Amino acid sequence: MVEYIETEGAEDSDELYEHHRIVVDKGQALLRLDKFLMDRLPNVTRNKLQGAIRSESVQVNQKPVKVSYKVKPLDVITVTLAEPPRDTDIVPENISLDIVYEDEELLLVNKPAGMVVHPAYNNWSGTLVNALTYHLQNLPTHRNGEGRPGLVHRIDKDTSGLLVIAKTDYSMAYLAKQFYDHSIERTYYALVWGVPKEQEGTITGHVGRSAKDRKVMAVYPAGDYGKHAVTHYKVLRSFKYVSLLKCNLETGRTHQIRAHMKHIGHPLFSDATYGGDKILYGNPSGTYKSFVDNAFKLMPRQALHAKSLGFLHPSTKEFLQFDSELPEDFKAVLEKWALYEEPIV
Repeated sequence: MVEYIETEGAEDSDELYEHHRIVVDKGQALLRLDKFLMDRLPNVTRNKLQGAIRSESVQVNQKPVKVSYKVKPLDVITVTLAEPPRDTDIVPENISLDIVYEDEELLLVNKPAGMVVHPAYNNWSGTLVNALTYHLQNLPTHRNGEGRPGLVHRIDKDTSGLLVIAKTDYSMAYLAKQFYDHSIERTYYALVWGVPKEQEGTITGHVGRSAKDRKVMAVYPAGDYGKHAVTHYKVLRSFKYVSLLKCNLETGRTHQIRAHMKHIGHPLFSDATYGGDKILYGNPSGTYKSFVDNAFKLMPRQALHAKSLGFLHPSTKEFLQFDSELPEDFKAVLEKWALYEEPIV
């Protein structure tokens, strides 16, 4: 089992598309819905099916039902998803990659902001996977043939930084186990609004999709929904209205850092999805407003970079540690904030 971090998906569309429509046979015996669908849908795990049922992506006779619902003869079961059905192979594309390290088992890529990791709705080409399938042959799929060549984890389109890619089935399984066991060392740099009260801290709170907006992940401190998530942070540098943090992931949930930082009142700078594309600290007017607007133009995406990655090599069992430079837009915004001075009134 692999936990994806900062997962990409069809999160830019609210329209739903019917992927499957099943009319139950007249002679069908009573059977739990998830078990019934396991036998009829290829390459789908039971956990995924249960999640789809709970999120109401699976309906029976045009109504949402519980996972424990017993399928009856002539029931009409539909599965709807945010992306339209697509039955085409991944097209290899000659896209240059910033390869940090490579051997027979794996490679590390420094992904630029703006590149989608995996083809999905509205992003079928120009992705990291399209590039990987061009440059490398016979990459392993994730599990159950899901068509994620070499991917052990992912980061958002507008998050930059390091990704490890498996080149063999063995390395895929070995690296996946480390992610599942939380033994992978993952460090992100994040520029956030405000200055946290504590110089170091730990944010613990389940992360799950928001009930109000399906594009956004929310934090559920009571643990009644979502998945367990832990983020450790340390303030590296404080400016007047923003701070540079080092974040270490103990778990890897979708949008974990972005959701956790918003939860404690410090959204990522320029993160439109989580409200960081507005002035949250300081007087939003005059020369300061112009200053911040210019900073947004320098970095028109969330200020998040996957800076370092450490793991045991699948073959040598040696612990490897890799680090990356901050991209130019990130460095430019930091320099701008470092030079900011409050105007004398």
